[in-house]
Amino acid sequence: MEDSRRAHTAIVGWACTTLCLVSYVAAFSHGASLSACTDMMPGHLRAQLHSPNNYVTVHTNMSFYSPGDKVPVTVRSTRDFMGFLLQARKVSNDEITGTFIFIPPGSKLLTCFEDGDTVTHSDKSLKRNLSFVWKAPDQPIGDIKFFISVVQSYFVYWAKIESAVVAQRGQN
Repeated sequence: MEDSRRAHTAIVGWACTTLCLVSYVAAFSHGASLSACTDMMPGHLRAQLHSPNNYVTVHTNMSFYSPGDKVPVTVRSTRDFMGFLLQARKVSNDEITGTFIFIPPGSKLLTCFEDGDTVTHSDKSLKRNLSFVWKAPDQPIGDIKFFISVVQSYFVYWAKIESAVVAQRGQN
């Protein structure tokens, strides 16, 4: 009788742990949570930050922009990845800025501070090359950089990979 109770307790414990983990994993398979807005870190259990990043780049073909401009942003990777979080930030104070007006399939807009200021994955399909269009605010905000955090698997990620500076035209 004692053995069957132990076996029953073990099975119930395993089932609860498995269901909790599956529901936790499923939640992030549809994009980053708002808790990642500030530090751009995935909220995965036991995820490990890997460095250096030799696989993923984020860049634009523009060195300068003006208020209201539409800036193409490209993410390239030599390895497949499942998840990401992409933002533009002011160089002066690291604030998230602007809005994304074009996003690829398998991604969705997230509102960290303003509508559409962040993009994340919407499914866990494998990704390598992604293209976006970011719109600068109509008022001057200064120089910017694009930042992306990439999740290769549930346990492996790279955080805040940055682009080169995109300078605001006409600044002193």
